[in-house]
Amino acid sequence: MIQQKAINSIRVLSVDAVEKAKSGHPGLPLGAAPMAYELFSNHMRHNPNNPNWNNRDRFVLSAGHGSMLMYSMLHLFGYGLTLDVLKEFRQWNSKTPGHPEYGHTVGIETTTGPLGAGVATAVGLAMAEAHLAATFNKEGFPVVDHYTYALVGDGCLMEGVASEAMSLAGSIGLDKLIVLYDSNKITIEGSTDIAFRENVRHRMEAYGYQTLVVEDGNNLEAIAKAIEEAKANKDKPSFIEIKTVIGYGTPLAGTSKAHSDPMGEEKVKAFRETIGWESFEPFEIDDEVYHHFDDMKPKFQRYEDQWDELFANYRQAYPELAKQYEIYHSKELPVDLVNDEAFWNYGDKPQATRNVSGVILNYLKNKIPNLFGGSADLAPSNKTEMTDMGWFSKENYRGKNIHFGVRENGMAAITNGIVLHGGLRGYCATFFVFTDYMKPMMRLASLMEIPTVFVMTHDSIGVGEDGPTHEPIEQLSMLRAQPNMTVFRPADAKETAAGWLVALTQPKTPITLALSRQNLEQLDGSGPIAMKGGYVLKEHEKAQGILMASGSEVGLAIHTAKLLEEEGILVNVVSMPSLELFDSQPSDYKTKVLPKHLKKRLAIEAGATQSWYKYVGLDGKVFGIDRFGASAPGDRIFEEYGFTTENLAEIFKSL
Repeated sequence: MIQQKAINSIRVLSVDAVEKAKSGHPGLPLGAAPMAYELFSNHMRHNPNNPNWNNRDRFVLSAGHGSMLMYSMLHLFGYGLTLDVLKEFRQWNSKTPGHPEYGHTVGIETTTGPLGAGVATAVGLAMAEAHLAATFNKEGFPVVDHYTYALVGDGCLMEGVASEAMSLAGSIGLDKLIVLYDSNKITIEGSTDIAFRENVRHRMEAYGYQTLVVEDGNNLEAIAKAIEEAKANKDKPSFIEIKTVIGYGTPLAGTSKAHSDPMGEEKVKAFRETIGWESFEPFEIDDEVYHHFDDMKPKFQRYEDQWDELFANYRQAYPELAKQYEIYHSKELPVDLVNDEAFWNYGDKPQATRNVSGVILNYLKNKIPNLFGGSADLAPSNKTEMTDMGWFSKENYRGKNIHFGVRENGMAAITNGIVLHGGLRGYCATFFVFTDYMKPMMRLASLMEIPTVFVMTHDSIGVGEDGPTHEPIEQLSMLRAQPNMTVFRPADAKETAAGWLVALTQPKTPITLALSRQNLEQLDGSGPIAMKGGYVLKEHEKAQGILMASGSEVGLAIHTAKLLEEEGILVNVVSMPSLELFDSQPSDYKTKVLPKHLKKRLAIEAGATQSWYKYVGLDGKVFGIDRFGASAPGDRIFEEYGFTTENLAEIFKSL
C-alpha cells in the first residue's frame, strides 16, 4: 500500500540521517510518522510551492528534538529540501540543524527544541488567526481561516511554559488550535511513570479542551477521524492523544534507548527488515513514493489558488478592508513618526517613563492599527492598555488588548507566536525583574530574529517598598549579554518615544524597553538622536572627563556635572539608552561621543556593573549595584546606595 510505503519513507530517511550524523533523535520520527503523514496529506491546507502563503495552516513540531520527522516531511512534500540537504543533518552550516530553526529552514514556523516552547508559541499563532479573522472576515469571505497544529510529546507537557499557554488557550476558546500528543510514555531516563503519572486528558479537559484519543498511532483512519472531529468543534481547542511506540520497528522500540542517538548498523538493518523495506542503501527512496507525493501538489496549489480568487472578490466587495489587510501585512510603518512633532512632544513636567510609554502606545494605536498585545495581569501598572480598543477574549476576538494572566513565560512565547504569524505587531509587558521568568522565550525571539516588543516597567531599585524580590539588579546585564536583543532604557519622555520607534522599525531584532516607575525630569537635547543608542547631552570644549548613564541615572549625571562645574571641573554628560545601538554606530560617531583623550570616565547605573567596563577603560570607574536591593521608599534606597550628586562628584574627582 503506497500510504504505508510513504510513511516508512519518512521513517527510513529519519533513521538514515541520524545514522549518518552519528547524532540525533530517531525515536519520535519512527513513532509519529503516521500522524504527521496523515495530517500533511489529508487535513492541512498548505502549499509547498509557496511556504509563506498567508492563509496556510501552521504546523509546529513542539517536540523539536524529533526534527528529522520535519525535515523528512519537507523533503517528501516538495518544500525544497533535497536528499543532499538531509544528508547534512546536524552538520556545519546545513539547512537541517539539530532542532528546527525559523528563518533558517523553509517550512519551519517557529524555532523549537526547548520543550513546551513550541506549543506555547502555537497558541500565539492561533490567537493571531482568531484576531485577524474577527477583524477582516465578512459573510461569504473568510479571508483569514486556518488552523494551527502542534505536535507535542510527554516532555512538552511537563514544562510549565506549555501549561501556562495551553491554559490560556482553553480559557479563550481557541477552536482553531489542535494539539497532537505523541503519547509514547518514554523519557530519556525511562518510563514517564518515574515523574509524570497524571491523566493528561483530564488536565486538558480542565483547561477547557475537547479531548480525543487514538489507541493505535499507526491507524490512519482513526487519526483522520480524530482530526476531523477536532476541526468540527467550533467552541474550544482540541487535544488528541495518539498512542505511539517510540522507536517503532527497531530492536529498541518502546524503550528509553530509542529516544536519542544513532542505533548502529545492525539495528538499522533489523529495522529495515521489520518494516519490510526492500533497499538497504541509505537514503534510497522508490520513485513510486516520490510520484505519490508529487500527485498531491496540484491539490495543495488549489488551496492557494482558491484563496487568491476569494481575496480578489473580497477586494472588490470591501476595498477599504482589503487595503487595510495589506497595511497589516506590510513590514513598513504606515506613518512617518520621525517627522511627527506630536510624537515627540510631552511637555516639561517630570514623568515616569512607564507613563509616557502608555501615552505613546495610545497615540500609536490610531496610527498603526495592527498593534496587538497586553500584560501579565499588570496593565494598570505597565500602562499597556490601548483605551477603547476592547479586550481579546472568547466573546470578542476583535479586541486589541490581551489579558495574559499571571503567565510571564507563556506570555513571551505567545507574543512570539503573534509576531511569527504575520499581520500583527505584538508586544507584552510585566515588571522588569520578571524577565527572569521570560528569559527562555525572549532568547528564542532573538534567535529567530523577530521584532517582539517587551515592555518592562519598574526598572530599578526605584521600585522601593516592594523590596529586593521586585528590584532588578542583574537583569540589564543579563539581557545585554543576549545576542540580537536591543535593551533600551530611556531617560525621559523623548527617549521613550525613540525607544518605541526603534521597536517598530527593527525588522529582525526584539527590544526590551526598560521603563521607570518613578518620575524623571525632561532633558534638554534628547529626542530622535537617542535612536543611536548613545549621545552627548552636555558638552564642554575643555571637558576633563565624561559622566555616562542610562535611564533614571542620566538626570543624576546632569546634576553631578553641574556640581562639578561649580568646583571648576568640566565634564561631558552622555546618555546611553541602548548599548547595543551605540555599539552598532560607525566608529567615528562613537569616538565623537566618547573622545579617546577623555580618559576620566564614570558610568552610573542602578544595576549590575558588568555592561559598562568596555566604555570606561582602565582609568575609569563604574558606579552601580552589585548586591540586591532593599525595601524602603525609592528615594531613600538611592541615597543609601550612594546615588547622590555629592557622592558621585567625589568618585569622579578621585579618578
